[in-house]
Amino acid sequence: MYVVELSIRLSPIPVAVQRRELVDAEALYHQVKNALETGSPRVLELHCEKDEHKRISLLSSELLAVQLYEKSATGGGGKRPGFSFDD
Repeated sequence: MYVVELSIRLSPIPVAVQRRELVDAEALYHQVKNALETGSPRVLELHCEKDEHKRISLLSSELLAVQLYEKSATGGGGKRPGFSFDD
């Protein structure tokens, strides 16, 4: 399972969308990245693979960052997604 996580302006909680296949997750990542690069506001509609009726629409001008990572099967104690400095 792969997670595409979106950071939204003035929101402490990111929006996460899961995809089963890496190819699908990468396609979504690039779609969001392209929306960030264009700079002109547009609405992005994302949906859940498991339940197609679950949808969210976001204004691209409110997005700050997008990241893609593999969701680990282990419960906890693993490394948190994102970028960090190791001591």
